[in-house]
Amino acid sequence: MTTSTASTRTPAVPDAVLERWRLVLGSAGGACLAGQQLSQTAAGRDAALDWLYGRDEDLARRDIRRGGAAGDGDRRGGDGPASLTTIDWLDEVFRLFPRETIERLERDAVERYHIQDVVTDPAVLERIEPNPTLLKAVLRTKHLMNPEVLRLARRLVEAVVKELIEKLFTEVRQSFSGARSRQRSRFKQARNFDVRRTLRANLANYQPAERKLYVETPYFIARNQRQLQQWQVIMLVDQSGSMTGSVIHSAVTAACLWGLPGVRTHLVAFDTEVVDLTSDVDDPVELLMRVQLGGGTDIARAVAYGADLVDNPRRTIAVLITDFYEGGDEHRLVRTVRQLVENGVQVLGLAALDEDANPSYDRDTAQRLADVGAHIGAMTPGELAAFIAEKVGR
Repeated sequence: MTTSTASTRTPAVPDAVLERWRLVLGSAGGACLAGQQLSQTAAGRDAALDWLYGRDEDLARRDIRRGGAAGDGDRRGGDGPASLTTIDWLDEVFRLFPRETIERLERDAVERYHIQDVVTDPAVLERIEPNPTLLKAVLRTKHLMNPEVLRLARRLVEAVVKELIEKLFTEVRQSFSGARSRQRSRFKQARNFDVRRTLRANLANYQPAERKLYVETPYFIARNQRQLQQWQVIMLVDQSGSMTGSVIHSAVTAACLWGLPGVRTHLVAFDTEVVDLTSDVDDPVELLMRVQLGGGTDIARAVAYGADLVDNPRRTIAVLITDFYEGGDEHRLVRTVRQLVENGVQVLGLAALDEDANPSYDRDTAQRLADVGAHIGAMTPGELAAFIAEKVGR
């Protein structure tokens, strides 16, 4: 007598590369798995991606569907209630994705799909990892926050600002640390060792058989600190919504310049009104929490205010940080900038001050200011610090 036992077949595990393509393509890429189901982890990732990107209006217009976790393609972009709350989604994201992917997902949630409870829900704020994208979102939405949420948001602001300052402060100190001359020094310190001159002067002592160079006379470089005269740095920062990144980096840059020898820093924010924030320059967190983003733009009024702050024109750098879309009197703006330049002020117009220095600005207005002597461009905070150090150290 023979007995037969039923055999069970373990479902094949899909290839990791094919799974990634399936996650990228949504249910439209289901054929690449040849009928296999997503693994448990990939299915979780697909559900998290669908929660965010399934609401894309462009997908709905083109009738393109992203499948859910089971890959059944039963959800359409923008249709139906979300199956996850924001806090549930964040928990899943932190469990399923690496950090760099999490930051991208959070950025898209805030900037692309305007899911504001990412930064206005206390439960979310307690879990979220501080990063510059979320700092921008806090600054844009803080007027919507109650005191408890604002307290949690401030913690996020403090963490990001601290990281930005630590990064920039090193660059600023290096820019202002002093230049080395080519004069010989009597002080034989390793950090001042002149390798090139020492090698050149002792080449005659090279022993080919031993493959060694014997140094009889070492040379050292004198390190002379720049003799700094007092300069004013007046930073005029456009606080319209498109300039959020530049506002953040302006506050951080001003904080790093504050108290440096030879530099007196002013920070002024403007839209249609002008607000002098100099009293809070040494506390960039408080400064940023005071900034009110949005509204119109009166650049001419801000530049006129900055002109009134000038004590010694030939020892002043005016940094105008704006997208140059003037809502005020453009003729007055050009006239005031021309007068500043003629008086000896170094006028620097920046269309962007951030880590990427990718500007978006009114090129016609910027060109008109360049024509009357302003330096126009875009910089990272480190590049701005180096520019100021070069002028101050002359």
